[in-house]
Formats: sequence, C-alpha cells, structure tokens
Amino acid sequence: MAVVLDNPLAVRRAAMDLLARREHGRVELTRKLRKRGAPEDMIETALQRLSEEGLLSEARYLESFVAYRARAGYGPLRIREELGQRGLARGDVDQALRESGIDWFEQLRETWQRKFAGQLPADARERAQQGRFLAYRGYSLDMIGRLLRGCDE
Repeated sequence: MAVVLDNPLAVRRAAMDLLARREHGRVELTRKLRKRGAPEDMIETALQRLSEEGLLSEARYLESFVAYRARAGYGPLRIREELGQRGLARGDVDQALRESGIDWFEQLRETWQRKFAGQLPADARERAQQGRFLAYRGYSLDMIGRLLRGCDE
C-alpha cells in the first residue's frame, strides 16, 4: 500500500525518511517527493522548514557527494558534471570541489594504479586507451598527460 502524501506532516515525514538514508540536494528531494505524489506547495513548505532546521543542507550534500564520488575514483570534471545534472549551482559545486581537500592528482594516480597496475603505456594505442579511460573518469587532459609521461606534480 502506497503512502498518500496529501498533508504537510506526511510530506515532511517522507522527506525526512529520504534524508535519513543519505544526504539529498533540494532539487533531487523535490523530484522524489513529486514522484510520490506530493503537492508542489507542500513540498516547498516542508523543504523550507527542513532547511531552516538544518536537516536539509546543500553544503553537506555537496561535501558528501564529492567525497563519495572521489573515493569511487572519479575526477573533478565528472563530479562537476554529475552535480550540475542534479540541479546544483556551478559556483557552489566549484566551491565544494575546491574545499574538499582532495589531492586530485593523487586520486588520478590511485585510479590509474588500480586500473592499469601502474604500467605506463608502451605505445600510442595503450596511451590512448589509458587516456580515454581517465578522461571518462573526469580528470583533465593536462593531469592525464603529466601522469602518462611519468611526471609527478
């Protein structure tokens, strides 16, 4: 039986249930509540209250998402793109990436090490393959080039 989100308390409870599982951004939480049938005005009211109470925080969501994706081996370009698709402001995303304290070159090296066992490319084909993989993961071509040339930071 589906829960009916036809009153402010039910909408708030549904939002809190989602936030209890993991941090969410405002846009993402709005989408999920809308999908569950909550009216737009009740969603906005509930999310405003949750923000005021500190239970819904874009900054916390950004910090959590950046750390999670970086641990999974993704670089700043990919993470920026994913957060943009989730409706977060570019300035806030850039600030979260800067303040994350992550050494992106070290992350790149670890990702490369896991995937290619630390073997520098033997020829142009291998270099292209490794470069494509790392670029897909969200690392800049400059960083990839330095790594594959065997240069440290």
